[in-house]
Amino acid sequence: MTYFVYILLCSDNTYYTGCTNNLDRRLKEHNNSKKGAHYTKIRRPVKLVYKKEFKILKNARRREKEIKNWTRERKKALLKEFE
Repeated sequence: MTYFVYILLCSDNTYYTGCTNNLDRRLKEHNNSKKGAHYTKIRRPVKLVYKKEFKILKNARRREKEIKNWTRERKKALLKEFE
């Protein structure tokens, strides 16, 4: 199975970091359904600005946690690498 760590840019210019095994479904949930995270529900629409694929869930969760602990500036630097 494939897992993704992703970063969303929210309508209030904040970032949300998450992990999923179905990126398309999760993006739809964040933007349209009641299943989206509370953080993104009140900051719609959200836009995918970063994704990274992993084969092992443990590695994806580790990366997600790492990014969540970063400052906004460090996240911005990561995103510039992927423009």
